[in-house]
Amino acid sequence: MASDIHKRRFRGLVEFWRRYKKSRSGLVGLSITFIFLIFAVFAGVISPFSPLDTSAGNPFEKPGPNHYFGTDDLGRDVFSGIMYGARVSLTVGVLAAVTSTLIGILIGSISGYFGGWLDDVLMRLTEMVMIIPLFVLGLLLVTLFGPQISNLIIVISILSWPQSARLVRAEFYSFKNRDFVEAAQSLGAGHIDIIFSEILPNALAPVIVAGSLQVATVILIEAGLSFLGLGDPNHMSWGLMLNWAQPFIRNAPWLAIFPGIALTLATLGFNWVGDALNDAMNPRLKER
Repeated sequence: MASDIHKRRFRGLVEFWRRYKKSRSGLVGLSITFIFLIFAVFAGVISPFSPLDTSAGNPFEKPGPNHYFGTDDLGRDVFSGIMYGARVSLTVGVLAAVTSTLIGILIGSISGYFGGWLDDVLMRLTEMVMIIPLFVLGLLLVTLFGPQISNLIIVISILSWPQSARLVRAEFYSFKNRDFVEAAQSLGAGHIDIIFSEILPNALAPVIVAGSLQVATVILIEAGLSFLGLGDPNHMSWGLMLNWAQPFIRNAPWLAIFPGIALTLATLGFNWVGDALNDAMNPRLKER
């Protein structure tokens, strides 16, 4: 029995990969994401200098063999900054996206499963959070509580869950009256078992897609806050590098070009992965 389950799961993964790899942009996005993940994990090994080391080179050295992406006004190595910036961006992006998705799953599943007055209250709360400008409120909260990375993750997580909640709620409304749910109820399964063991596994596909796209959004929010000077000054990030590059954009354009390219590629990578996941996990496309 267990071996049959493992075989079915393996066949499901093979079929999923077959559909995913049909998307060329999805493969490119997956490659880009994997490269930045390598940068983030092995930044200390790949980077020739510490990102905040002002003795790495002379100020404003142009890109060359000694400093691949040049140096900034204080002699810091830009290439090392890009490597360590990937660590901050992916950490904030992934942790905030996962946390906000988990909050959305909890609220959406309760709302969609129980319905009634509880659904009304939770959906009004969701709509209230959705109408608040995310970036503006994030700017205010980070200003009040400080620009530490942990604060960025908490603030973005608290403000980003409504989309996942609405998706999960819609899926629960679709599944909660299906035969397999009624069968579980007739066997005496409790609400928690039905929510997390029966319905939620069938409702996760669109949430996973939304979560992957959410990572790109969070990376941009973090970069925007850092660009405005509200990033953690103790950790190198791409937005912080763009902030430092502003006064020297004419004389040393590489200070803005390379962080800008990294930020663009990272967000494109996650967006392409999300689009490919949507195609691969969409049941209407299985027969194509």
